[in-house]
Amino acid sequence: MKALISNHIKNIGGWTSSRKILVFAVDDYGNVRLNSKADRDALLADGMQTKSRFDLYDSLESKQDLEALYEVLNSVKDKHGKAAVFTPFAVCANMNFERLIESNFEELEIEDLPTTYSKLANLMPTSYDGAWDSWKQGIAEGFLQPQYHGREHFNQFFLKSELAKANPAVHKVIARRSYSFQNDKEYPSISYTATFDFSDKDQLPKLKEIAVDGVNRFEAVYGYRPIHFMAPTSKAHPMVLEALKKEGIEFVDQGRVHVQHQGDGVYSKDRNVIGKKNPQGQTVLVRNVVFEPNANSKAVAIALKQVEAAFRMRKPAIISSHRVNFCGHIEESNRSQSLADLNSLLKLVVQKYPEVEFMGTGDLCRIMANS
Repeated sequence: MKALISNHIKNIGGWTSSRKILVFAVDDYGNVRLNSKADRDALLADGMQTKSRFDLYDSLESKQDLEALYEVLNSVKDKHGKAAVFTPFAVCANMNFERLIESNFEELEIEDLPTTYSKLANLMPTSYDGAWDSWKQGIAEGFLQPQYHGREHFNQFFLKSELAKANPAVHKVIARRSYSFQNDKEYPSISYTATFDFSDKDQLPKLKEIAVDGVNRFEAVYGYRPIHFMAPTSKAHPMVLEALKKEGIEFVDQGRVHVQHQGDGVYSKDRNVIGKKNPQGQTVLVRNVVFEPNANSKAVAIALKQVEAAFRMRKPAIISSHRVNFCGHIEESNRSQSLADLNSLLKLVVQKYPEVEFMGTGDLCRIMANS
């Protein structure tokens, strides 16, 4: 009963529609976390400790990951005969591991995503030869409609600080072309994977620079300019949002309760509903369904109940998920089980709501803008 009430309360207020719209907002695509199973296992054997599923299974999406995903998305059709769609909230760059290692961990540079894929195709052709072509195919055929997650998925202030300290834990991980297993407890307002986290306000100009550069790189990598932004860990200062607004980002994802560091240890708390305008004039979207199958064996049932509540409250079902659920490069069983759950969820939704409409978040944003 408590979950039933919560599922409905979070849909109170904001933009409504009589249409049964369903979108998947899936974070972390394009990011290198674990290079390979062998590298993960070596790091664990070397004393790295974790209970995080991201540290155990998350890797850059392989050709097999993408092709298996497309097969599931294409297995169902909405009222228009359209397949299901993922909106990958994607980064467009990664650190240049080779340059960092060759410079004795002193020169931090980034490289665009196609370059990363090209390198991995040579290093691990079974997984990555043709993977970037599969990405482009997914966009062309409408299975993937990426939106902006940031330029890269690591925090430069944390990483540069730890590199300056010659932190052996950082060196060990990067030497294996990975970026995981890090301890950021010394940085109260920074998570090591959160691109736009900061300590002091004088760091904000650098974050604005990264944000704007990332939008331009996104367009070069994915073929169009993004309109929708979800920050890594959902945190970005209003100055970053203002800079992104000028670059065409008209929509942002935030939680129903959004806590944001303002600098010097001061935090603000905002309450959101879908369709709310933030002070920058951007429209806020609030995800109202959670689907994390590799974290919860009851993920299908939980998500279906939340979809039902959203539609009952005349809201689009905005399904929040993460790439780690659908990665099989480290453990194939992780991908296969999660895709089986995705397949089950999609079939149950279509069965219960034959009038459902599948689309990307960009499509939903445009509908909201024109309503």
